[in-house]
Amino acid sequence: MEIVLRVANKATKNNNFRSINAQIRAVDDENSRNVVLSFSSEEPYERWFGTEILDHSEGACDLSRLEEVGVLLFNHNTDRVIGKVIRTWIENNRGNAEVSFDEDEASDVIYQKVKSGTLKCTSVWYRVDSWEEVAANKTSADGRFTGPCSIARKWMPYEVSIVSVPADATVGVGRNHNNQNELAYYEAQFQINLNSVIGGKKL
Repeated sequence: MEIVLRVANKATKNNNFRSINAQIRAVDDENSRNVVLSFSSEEPYERWFGTEILDHSEGACDLSRLEEVGVLLFNHNTDRVIGKVIRTWIENNRGNAEVSFDEDEASDVIYQKVKSGTLKCTSVWYRVDSWEEVAANKTSADGRFTGPCSIARKWMPYEVSIVSVPADATVGVGRNHNNQNELAYYEAQFQINLNSVIGGKKL
């Protein structure tokens, strides 16, 4: 039982997805397939462990992986690579990226839907390496946030996705990057184990 609880905690609190209104705009070049988009923000998100906030202050977000091997996916499907990440930066407490859509037919379908405004949301998969836990009615170390909340002080985005149906228009859907059902399984198993411990009702 303890092993399952630890795995569930790792899967849900350290590896997450978050969706956002993309604010997608085309680069000013008729021949370019590049677009500039936002992929993360400091919008609070209610997870099973409490309120999560992604810190976007200087040094909090490690963009090196996106810069080195960043890809653009569709719906976090690692078999649907539709482009690449050209550059990334943090501005106005948001993660931003310039991406370039590939020219194959499958990628172009998504690109055209982005251009037409049919697809409007992005999502990011990220790993959290350091948390600041803020108690209720207390203030975070930098004075920017009020608890209760868990602030991701050191985190790394792994990929950016164009998404069709995010769980929320601001922040996102929880899925494991290798198996989209795995995270839901861990959360359900965690709740089952918790219920057995406290004598609660079954799911």
